[in-house]
Amino acid sequence: MRPGGGGGGMNADRNAMGGSTVEGTERGEEIFARRLDGKVVRRLVALIRPYRASFIWAIVAVAAFTAVQVAIPVTVRYAVDSAVGATHFSLDTVLLAFGALIVANGVLNFYQEWIAARLAQRVIFDLRRAMYAHLQDVSLGMLEQTHVGRLMARLQGDVNSLQEFLETSVSAIGDFFLLVGIVGVLLWMNLELGLLTLAVLPVLVLIRAWWIPWARGIFRRARDASSSVNAALAENINGIRTVQEHRREALNLVAYEQRAKENLDAQVGSSRASQLMVPTVDALTGVAMAVIVVAGGSAVLKGTLGVGVMVAYIFYVQRFFDPIRTLSMQYTVSQRAMAAAARIFEVLDLPVQIQDKPDARELDDGVPAIELRNVTFGYRPKLPVLHDISLRVEPGQTVALVGPTGSGKTSITALVHRFYDVWSGQVLVGGVDVRDLKLDTLGRNVGLVLQEPFLFTGSILDNIRYGVAGATREDVIAAARAVHAHAFIERLPEGYETELGQRARNLSIGQRQLISFARTLLAQPRILILDEATANIDSFTELKIQKALKVLLKGRTSLVIAHRLATIRDADRIVVLQHGRIAEQGTHDELLARGGLYAQLHASSHATFDEFAGD
Repeated sequence: MRPGGGGGGMNADRNAMGGSTVEGTERGEEIFARRLDGKVVRRLVALIRPYRASFIWAIVAVAAFTAVQVAIPVTVRYAVDSAVGATHFSLDTVLLAFGALIVANGVLNFYQEWIAARLAQRVIFDLRRAMYAHLQDVSLGMLEQTHVGRLMARLQGDVNSLQEFLETSVSAIGDFFLLVGIVGVLLWMNLELGLLTLAVLPVLVLIRAWWIPWARGIFRRARDASSSVNAALAENINGIRTVQEHRREALNLVAYEQRAKENLDAQVGSSRASQLMVPTVDALTGVAMAVIVVAGGSAVLKGTLGVGVMVAYIFYVQRFFDPIRTLSMQYTVSQRAMAAAARIFEVLDLPVQIQDKPDARELDDGVPAIELRNVTFGYRPKLPVLHDISLRVEPGQTVALVGPTGSGKTSITALVHRFYDVWSGQVLVGGVDVRDLKLDTLGRNVGLVLQEPFLFTGSILDNIRYGVAGATREDVIAAARAVHAHAFIERLPEGYETELGQRARNLSIGQRQLISFARTLLAQPRILILDEATANIDSFTELKIQKALKVLLKGRTSLVIAHRLATIRDADRIVVLQHGRIAEQGTHDELLARGGLYAQLHASSHATFDEFAGD
């Protein structure tokens, strides 16, 4: 259970130790920079394997549909020959066969398109579900090093590309069958004329051999440009408040226009490369048609070739280059899909670093203690945030952590919840190393309320019982009453059924915080972590928050982070952190009497800890 979300403490600890958003993005983007290998195709096949029966039926339907398409011009041949008396088949029989083939063509076309689309949708459903499940388990450290806007833009675009490929791949197989069938019938009806007609194929092969490597680079640039412009759009929308606060609209538009122009140029180039094969194939179709008219017409005049065969040849040549044209276009789709699949699988392969041991155990009953033993930890190699920290919080005790930004306060709380693992030392909850406890038991027993709580789209009722799905309405109301949230909720137009907008922007920060407190209280965690829970609250609302905090802290082992010293003076112990080490600790009165860093800050009644410490 994560009762709250958001907050900037963890980022502050990381950035203070030399972390960089740009560098983090670059490291995250390395995930997507690997080259495609044969494993991608095998994994795509593995996705289809659970639906192999549907796939086999799709292939059967495509084969039958192709056979019907190949057979239709043959019936036209015999219809023409029957009309001129050049065959023993009656015209009525041929026309009846032609009508049956037309009906079969329509039915089989619908069936093969339907079964291919259904197969693609099922595979994409499995893939989306796997991605969603995996990204929830990937460690925070990995996700925080990845540009989320670019990640989401790529994943959405990549899934769409893969879906397009799956939906059209069965048709592409049909085009290949059709091409082979037409070649076979052409050679069967008249070997000499068939060979003359197919003489244009070597020219097409040479053109494609030149076109493929040239087009590959163009398609890659188009994919990268599309990803870049989508990421910029997502980031700007997510940060729209900051954009408007600093009046960056004009500058951001200029930057976005530049990316959009690069994307436009790349996409135009991609379209040009895709369409280049179309006039080429059309020209070759014209050449093949000319061969039939000249050579075939001469043979008909000499009486060595039937009129029906000549007519059928014209039909086949008109159809012959259609699958070639389609397969040429399918190459673009397949290249895009293979690259998309590679990136999707690399996301699915992101290591789940924080996971249960095979023998992980539940937390024992009772209010647990928290202990850090000689803990060293950081977010980047060789840049520790915490240096050999040792700290113990007794069961039911409230310990406050104070210190400048980057001193390691939020890092300590993150280690208790096991969002990260320590580099060295131990973090113990209830006397057990958190690495030996099940993540679920930590989730149920460690409640976390952050500076800016994250509320989800949905009703207030659903947000409060987010961590306890089976909670009744009465349970939710009781929790809201306990933290003094019930009164303002009841004043809302629809009370507990009021729908919250994105990130609950239709509520004040104080109201959001009270709902977060109610959510935490309903979950009944035995350990409570408050990370700057009152930092953005006005003085009037803070009175309500302080009353709610007394309810939350009662009977729980608690870690409280705050810059306002007035909010922590009643803590059982105050720990002052500086540069990732414990500078001093004691009660409020003891620290004042000691005359150290805490006392000096307290003496400056209007200063914040950051201002005093020079951070």
